[in-house]
Amino acid sequence: MTDATDAKDPTNATSPTSPTGLPVAQPAVTRRAALRLIRADGRAFAVMIALNALAAGAGLAGPWLLGRIIDTVKSGAGVAAVDRLALALLGFALAQLLLSRYASYVGHRFGERTLARIREQFTERALAMPVSAVERAGTGDLITRGTTDVAAVGATLRDAGPDVLIAAVQALFILGAVFVLDPLLGACGLLGLVGIWFASRWYLRRAVTAYLAEGAANSALAEELAATTGGARTVAALRLEHRRLSSCRRTIEECRRSRLRTLFLRSVLFPIVDVSYSVPVAAVLLAGGALMMRDPGSMTLGTVVAAALYLRQLSQPLDTILEQLERLQSSTASFARVEGLALAPPPGPAAVSPAPVDDRLEVAGVRYAYDGGPDVLHGVDLSIRPGERLAVVGPSGAGKTTLGRLLAGMDAPRSGSVTVGGVPVAGLDPDRLRERVVLVTQEHHVFLGTVGDNLRIAAPAATDAELLKALEAVGADWIGDLPGGLDTDLGHGAHRPDGAQAQQLALARVVLADPHTLILDEATALLDPATARHTERALAAVLEGRTVVAIAHRLQTAHDADRVAVMRDGRLTELGTHADLVAGGGAYAALWHTWHGVKE
Repeated sequence: MTDATDAKDPTNATSPTSPTGLPVAQPAVTRRAALRLIRADGRAFAVMIALNALAAGAGLAGPWLLGRIIDTVKSGAGVAAVDRLALALLGFALAQLLLSRYASYVGHRFGERTLARIREQFTERALAMPVSAVERAGTGDLITRGTTDVAAVGATLRDAGPDVLIAAVQALFILGAVFVLDPLLGACGLLGLVGIWFASRWYLRRAVTAYLAEGAANSALAEELAATTGGARTVAALRLEHRRLSSCRRTIEECRRSRLRTLFLRSVLFPIVDVSYSVPVAAVLLAGGALMMRDPGSMTLGTVVAAALYLRQLSQPLDTILEQLERLQSSTASFARVEGLALAPPPGPAAVSPAPVDDRLEVAGVRYAYDGGPDVLHGVDLSIRPGERLAVVGPSGAGKTTLGRLLAGMDAPRSGSVTVGGVPVAGLDPDRLRERVVLVTQEHHVFLGTVGDNLRIAAPAATDAELLKALEAVGADWIGDLPGGLDTDLGHGAHRPDGAQAQQLALARVVLADPHTLILDEATALLDPATARHTERALAAVLEGRTVVAIAHRLQTAHDADRVAVMRDGRLTELGTHADLVAGGGAYAALWHTWHGVKE
């Protein structure tokens, strides 16, 4: 029996509890985060700036020396003077090559180290987020941020960032050199670049918003595809293919529109830039020619040629900047989404929670609703004694899973209280909560690594003997058939455990974690009935003296429990032992008769 209140609707791509995605950082927050990353590796960043400046300075010598060669030849100087200038030109070109190469090397190392920090920070933030926040946002959003967005930021740090930095330094030095040659020619060249400035300003005002919209559309598409493929069997069983295809087409169309928007911005920017490159060169040649004709002594031919060459040389760094502008805007939007994880709701109060006085779970007057919707729990009162085995049963949609999540501290009630030892469960700090309460559902995950790695997540210091004992406790006798035993790799390209084996791994982790209270939400649903029965009996023996709350889909589990809680329409309608409830002839007795057909 699954709880329809908590399950995903197979006709909807998003969880009913997640109307919006994860937060996106504002520009000011993103800028501060970028500055923190720069300060973390400030020495490398400073060396990169210095080398780029030296390389740009070496590159300025070429046009100036060429202008000197022209003036030297015009003045009638000998071949030796020209050769000296040509050798100097070659030397500066070689120096620029070496400095640019080493600057690029330092820049790439800086980018890779910074990317490593971003990945580590993202992982820490993702793991620190409350599970409920991730569920409400949708896994597609989190996955897209951790893969596509982080990769985009990494590509910028590794390639676009250093290239743009070098190009920006070169462009500033080149413009400065033109002004040094002649302020009037420098002004002419600068005015010729006005078209690029206006086009870039127009583009930048619109680009970040457009790329954020594209990133959100990509996240929605990832969530849509994940929901459709993950529920493929349900979709096929209920013949919902047409509805799912229609929903996917709508999401794909939104992605297409967002991509066309960014394409339109690029189609306006780049043609204007291409035309604008020739304007400053033409302006300098016209102005220089006019000045030489009016007053030949005011300016030399070499000066005009050098200025024109400088401005022609300016096209190369400007090309680099504008070609990377799209990636910079896209990665800025990606960085805002990556940094937005820091703005997600914190997992709990900052202050250290008080220690519970005992392990008694108390549910008092609890009401709960998902994201402002109608209540799915209505005034539930329940007291669970330490060491008690309680089975929670009821029809689909009764609120069983919701109650289990509240008992595990994954959600807080809208009103009322859920406490352990007098302390609100949702207010416990994560470490203390894991010591007290562990929730195991039919959803499971096998991590990349060995069998031992998967188990030591719950108990890092556990020995191989303890790991094998935990597997034995949950009936995982298949471990003996693996070629490497505990050292067998799991995952893609290695041994791929089936659903039942993955669920037994999850239960073995529970045995190793050794919590005070265990909440089993259909935790053996993927096992065959015989294996499930054996596993439940083994767990009961291992967890003797622990509190166990079993949200039961097999009524045999309720039969073995100390007490049975019956839920219907979000209310606790019956509570007692199996024998008393069957004898009482109520809702539980009806369920029992339906499953077994006879009275006990």
